[in-house]
Amino acid sequence: MSVPVTVPAALQRQYGRSRSGRDWLLRLPLVLSEAMERWELAPDLPRGVEPWHGHGALVLPVTSPHGPAVLKAAYPHAEALTEPAALGLWSGHGAVRLYASHSDTGTLLLERLNHRRDLSDTEMDAALDVWGGLVRKLSLPVADSPAWAGVPSLAERAEQLSDELPADWEDLGRPFERSLLEAALEVCQTRGAVGRRSSNDVLVHTDLHFGNILYRDGGSGAEQGFVAIDPQAMVGEPEFAAAPMLWNRLEELDPDRPRAALRRRLARMCSAAGLDPEIARQWSVLRETANALDYVRTGQRADADRSVWVANALAA
Repeated sequence: MSVPVTVPAALQRQYGRSRSGRDWLLRLPLVLSEAMERWELAPDLPRGVEPWHGHGALVLPVTSPHGPAVLKAAYPHAEALTEPAALGLWSGHGAVRLYASHSDTGTLLLERLNHRRDLSDTEMDAALDVWGGLVRKLSLPVADSPAWAGVPSLAERAEQLSDELPADWEDLGRPFERSLLEAALEVCQTRGAVGRRSSNDVLVHTDLHFGNILYRDGGSGAEQGFVAIDPQAMVGEPEFAAAPMLWNRLEELDPDRPRAALRRRLARMCSAAGLDPEIARQWSVLRETANALDYVRTGQRADADRSVWVANALAA
């Protein structure tokens, strides 16, 4: 028996364009039903109300033996595979608490946070202070433990990008100036596995932006306050975490000097989080250059233009 769930239109549009996406959408009701039985859950959503969703997952409020919770069913992709390991390592300190996971179906049972309260509308300085505090909490030093197995390396990814970026730039018709490509490749050399030491590597939440920080009301007995969700975890330098806070809320930058304002935001973030601003700048240039090529490849021209602007603002 499957759970009757209305899949949000945004997820249907996003995943209905490919065979694998359509297959996932068709499997969702059965996946949810099996998880309900496995973990003794019951839907906790008013009739006619759609489940919540993110970019790559459906999130269903449920009641559970742990209390109010959410059942998350993610579309199978590499970035989602590390989420259970990272959440287990953080164990609810600075991140949403993981109650259970099922690797075969990509389902997670998580504590329920206040989904109506994130940092999207929080005053900027206050938001950056919260972000900085979370980066400090989440930056666990790497340990020689099976729990860390399978969490990918940022330095190795930089090495891969040093080969991929030039080829992609050529294949996509040189969509931005060569100088930006060269700036990104310099970061690959500097921050890649060959160009740096790994002694400061930590667990990194690579998608820590305003909307991925939700409020924990404290009803579950856990510490009250903002915590992170959707980690897309990797191992490497903590400064890699900075970029998502730079490509969001750009409309709030000083319109007379937006590039200077973006750099001030970066400096303020690094001060709050105890990060090296130069290393954070370098990683952000590389990330936004890679993002721009991804957006061009998928026809998202406005997003590509935004990423190019951010990368240029930080590279100059």
